[in-house]
Amino acid sequence: MFKAGDLVQPKKGGPKMEVIDVQGEEVTCTPANILSGEKITFKASELAFYQEEGDFGVC
Repeated sequence: MFKAGDLVQPKKGGPKMEVIDVQGEEVTCTPANILSGEKITFKASELAFYQEEGDFGVC
């Protein structure tokens, strides 16, 4: 479902994250806006593809 480079977000809320590795049901991510190299592993079922909320269209 997810692949390296996808932007995701925890379903319970949280920051935008970039997928860096997928091993079966384990998805390893890093916060997209932080260059610290921090890695967090989630179960795939805990994540959703990232979407901006609100109206970001051109007037």
